[in-house]
Parts: sequence; structure tokens; C-alpha cells
Amino acid sequence: MGLGRSTAVFLQARGYDAVHLREQGLQRLSDERIIEKARQEKRIILTHDLDFGRLMALSRKNLPGVVTFRLDNMKPIYVNHYLAQTLTRFAVELETDALISVNEQAIRLRSLPILKIVK
Repeated sequence: MGLGRSTAVFLQARGYDAVHLREQGLQRLSDERIIEKARQEKRIILTHDLDFGRLMALSRKNLPGVVTFRLDNMKPIYVNHYLAQTLTRFAVELETDALISVNEQAIRLRSLPILKIVK
């Protein structure tokens, strides 16, 4: 959500079954429905919207995994660069549920479900 279609193309070129909601005419789905769609299709959500990580943490469920990009420059070339690093470093974790936050300084991983939320 909120990332360019070129990121889906970037993934498709590397053999991933990636889709962009806009390609399916679903760009106006609520966050909850996007999560449910990803859960049913066993997909990972790529986004820059912090709500997805929060919703997954609050849901205390495993699927779907979420990769949130918090880059200063969200141009696709930079998103794709950091996405490639994330896929290389955390391929196993992404297959087994993960909440990943990506910025220029670090790629942070939390496993889902998050059972304890500290306020």
C-alpha cells in the first residue's frame, strides 16, 4: 500500500507472485480488508503506512507479514534497493511471519504474533 507499481514489477521480475492493489482496482480497500485479503492469499504487505504494523500487532495473529518502509526518499529505486536487502536478510522470517521496519539506518524485525503490547 502506498508504494509504486514498479515495486510489484521489481518483485515479479525476480520470480515473486507480487500484485499491486491498484492493478486489481482495490486501492480503496480498508486496512482491515487488505489484511484479510493478504491473509487469505498468503501474501506479505509492503507499505509505508504505519497502521498495518499496528493492526497486526494488535490482532495477535500470525499472517500476514508486513514490511513497512520509512525512508526519507520513497522513490521506487530506493524502496526496491532496501526491499532487495530485506528479502536477502529475512527470507526465512518473511515466510514464517514477520513485522519488518525499514529505514536508511536499519532493518528491524519482530516476529508475529506479538503477544505482549506495552503501552
